[in-house]
Amino acid sequence: MKKTLTVFTPTFNRAYCLHLCYESLKGQHNQDFVWLIVDDGSTDNTRELVKKWIEENEIEINYHYQENQGMHGAHNKAYQLIDTELNVCIDSDDYIADDAVAKILSFWAKCGSNKVAGIVGLDANYEGMIIGTKMPENLTKATLSDLYGKHKIKGDKKLVYRTELTRTTPPYPLFPGEKYCPLSYKYILIDQQYPLLIMNEVLCHVEYLADGSSLNMINQYKKNPRGFSFFRKVAMKYAPTYKERLREAIHYVSSSLMIKNYKFLIESPCKLTTLLATPVGMLLYFYILNTNRATVKSN
Repeated sequence: MKKTLTVFTPTFNRAYCLHLCYESLKGQHNQDFVWLIVDDGSTDNTRELVKKWIEENEIEINYHYQENQGMHGAHNKAYQLIDTELNVCIDSDDYIADDAVAKILSFWAKCGSNKVAGIVGLDANYEGMIIGTKMPENLTKATLSDLYGKHKIKGDKKLVYRTELTRTTPPYPLFPGEKYCPLSYKYILIDQQYPLLIMNEVLCHVEYLADGSSLNMINQYKKNPRGFSFFRKVAMKYAPTYKERLREAIHYVSSSLMIKNYKFLIESPCKLTTLLATPVGMLLYFYILNTNRATVKSN
């Protein structure tokens, strides 16, 4: 019988911690799911490890290997392969909460429909503390953009989407030499179609590693300016508040200068806002350049 939910995990050289996700999935009382692992070019023993788990036959596992494309490229492949009604991403260093599958499917059976995009739930750390804030108790549904922009929630949230939407919205663009485009790109596009059902339940336990620091984000900007510039145009166009639109415009200017795209004002979907943001965007551009230089000197 076809499963209802796909739990997908993009992974790259994470064999040392992938077992946490596996053990948490084995422990789910409701087994109405398939675990899709998209191996994004790992050179460690990920393939051998997953092969052993498949042979154990504790849960249904689909494994796909591809040449390294970055996180967003792995998401593209997952959305091509998923054929269940719902899907949720659990990262390779995270694990699913106790009975999260049962909670998702029960909630969806009660409240789900083709008039919503899916479910938004909570992330918690390994100690069980909620990441950021809960969502407003008086809300039953909202877009992700409105939750952050208008309702001021904080912290990452766990997204369970209808597969029809993740498959039919445009894929993440792949730029030569770059390995990152913000995943929010697809979420913003889905926001324009349907809201998410709000579920104030912990669905995933996450760990934030050292590579999530602000210094590394600056390095991400430097390594992937085309991906960021592309994303900022979309985020600017659909920003739920003017403050958010201005912030995205500042980052758009900065990323455009990094790729020497001096036609950024002409290409902007919000030209007046981009014009106003240009001085600050230029300052951000020079700040990033100087921060990188200082890092090189200190090393």
